[in-house]
Amino acid sequence: MSFPSNQNPRLHSGETLFINGVFEAASTGATRTIKCPANGVEVAKVSEAGQADSERAIAAARQSFDSGVWSQVPAGERGDFLLKVADRLIERKAEFALAETLDTGKRLVESEIDMDDIAACFRYFGKLAGQDMGRLVDAGDINVLSRISYEPVGVAAMITPWNYPLLQAAWKIAPALAAGCSFVLKPAELSPSTSILTMEILAELGLPAGVANLVTGTGAEAGAILSEHRDVDLVSFTGGLVTGRKVAAAAAGTVKKVALELGGKNPNVIFADADFDAAVDNALNAAFVHSGQVCSAGARLVVEESIAEKFVDELVRRTQNIVVGGPFDEKAETGALISEDHLAKVDAYVQAGIAEGARVRCGGRRATAQDGAGLEDGSFYLPTVLDQVSRGMSVVVDEAFGPVVTVETFSTEDEAVTIANDTDYGLAGAVWSQDASKTQRVAGRLRHGTIWINDFHPYLPQAEWGGFGQSGVGRELGPTGLGEYQEAKHIYQNLDPQVTGWFK
Repeated sequence: MSFPSNQNPRLHSGETLFINGVFEAASTGATRTIKCPANGVEVAKVSEAGQADSERAIAAARQSFDSGVWSQVPAGERGDFLLKVADRLIERKAEFALAETLDTGKRLVESEIDMDDIAACFRYFGKLAGQDMGRLVDAGDINVLSRISYEPVGVAAMITPWNYPLLQAAWKIAPALAAGCSFVLKPAELSPSTSILTMEILAELGLPAGVANLVTGTGAEAGAILSEHRDVDLVSFTGGLVTGRKVAAAAAGTVKKVALELGGKNPNVIFADADFDAAVDNALNAAFVHSGQVCSAGARLVVEESIAEKFVDELVRRTQNIVVGGPFDEKAETGALISEDHLAKVDAYVQAGIAEGARVRCGGRRATAQDGAGLEDGSFYLPTVLDQVSRGMSVVVDEAFGPVVTVETFSTEDEAVTIANDTDYGLAGAVWSQDASKTQRVAGRLRHGTIWINDFHPYLPQAEWGGFGQSGVGRELGPTGLGEYQEAKHIYQNLDPQVTGWFK
């Protein structure tokens, strides 16, 4: 495979921490080499921050917030700034998409779509920033003025994942800046490049020093202190359940606000009266977009018994025809996993399912040269369908975060709902039927934060995103997403103060 090189010198400088408005190296001088998972070629060399670096970033954010240099800027002006960020992202779209693709191994066309979505997120919060001016409260007394104001929460710590690096960061950065917060961002150590480039944009556009800070490094060395530190007012984390629990426990010591998005085990429910071709097509999208490395992936296919055999046979046929390839292969339909370690986890997940009785209908192994030229050089896993699974099996309970879909069946509407809700998670789900009443009934009964009807995967920046159960707490996007970065304050003013006479 031939890959273009990343020409931005910042990504090869080893000085990628952004603290108090300055790019710098880690205090220890440590660096990390970022390699493209599609072929192992070096694409960036970044600083490897430690706790001391993160503490300096927190101090810079704290000082900037307390000074009012951003928090006291009128909300409309903060919104205008975000609109400029969106414009600059589009101007540099090709550069950003390439950097993200080289970090993650995802197809370039997918990264380009992501950049458009990221710009849309900044635009949404840019327009929303100046709209919420609080509200008046009827105190029942003409001599009392009572109002609720919404103020920035303070210093926000943001810890983001590797699968959608800048998109997930934008979901946090945009509302934080709209609200007037200062922040420290720690992206996943495997995919930091677009977060680094975003700091360039924020600095170029004149964001005051210390408002935006970035530490690149591991969770253990650079990230842990962000949840614990007393000068952090909010920690927003997107990632795995195990780490999310640790973040929540660490944050409890200072009783700070916490927002967690921890993934899901998402059901895709297909009734017999669904549009067959559309349901099959979208079942492929649900499970295999970005090689299944999507928190809302439709990894649990739940099909009505009367059509299950026909449906799954067609799904398998089409899955076997999915073209796996590198990020710049125009024929490829899905790409690499993020790393060899992650590929090993996905394969172990599949093997555990087989041991429990699941049947591999297709896939079930890493890709080799026989599956496509050059695939042996990267972390590619074949799209996989497992059937003959049942509730309680590890492949049904656990999140694969890879290109694997399991098949369960049902015979009644009640059974479909029971199966779909049988998970500790509750992030997203879908229901397919041409009966509008049925889809609304089922959507209302599903305990998941997003429900698609006759569709899968679309989201809107103006609509809240988040989950029930162990999929996390809080919401991103929408007005509620802005509210995560705000505190409500009640201001009660007596316009005609009198002596109460309560104490004689």
